[in-house]
Amino acid sequence: MQPIIRAGRDNRDRELVSMRWGLVPFFTKDLSSLKAFSTINARAESITKSATYREPFKKRRCLVPASGFFEWKKLDAKNKQPFAFDLANGQMMAFAGLSDAWKDPANGQWLQSYAIIITEANELMAPVHDRMPVILHQRDFDRWIDREPTDQPPIDLLRPFPADEMEAFEVSKVVDNVKNNSPELLNSR
Repeated sequence: MQPIIRAGRDNRDRELVSMRWGLVPFFTKDLSSLKAFSTINARAESITKSATYREPFKKRRCLVPASGFFEWKKLDAKNKQPFAFDLANGQMMAFAGLSDAWKDPANGQWLQSYAIIITEANELMAPVHDRMPVILHQRDFDRWIDREPTDQPPIDLLRPFPADEMEAFEVSKVVDNVKNNSPELLNSR
């Protein structure tokens, strides 16, 4: 469960909501059917075609706040080096996300979930990985989470973030273990 930001019901206010990372489409029969594929990331180039992401893209877009993200560069068949990526100005970032709500037929309870949209890598990211999260500029937040139906959904925002507005640095390999959670993770190896 992670916090996301979405437009409120009146489409004017924003609300912070805790949701499950890994989108569960509204049409899912049961959670076991999702084990065959991952829904934590949605590819920007296919969201308008995919049954899983098409409807959420039309009217259930959200912001996923983050202070940065990690990615691993393959060094050889056995070794990889983690890198941290953040904004050069030190500010928080917001990933473009999609959300959905699913009602469990077994107990009638609702589960709200989300996915992060990914796109091709920018020049900073490309030496490490070929994909990156879609990072939105603050000026685009309202447009992204707007719930009003439109003939032109904001597909133009699904592009790599400018590399000159980001920074990357090697971090300790202990980030590979989710049990590790301390500021030291950001220290170089």
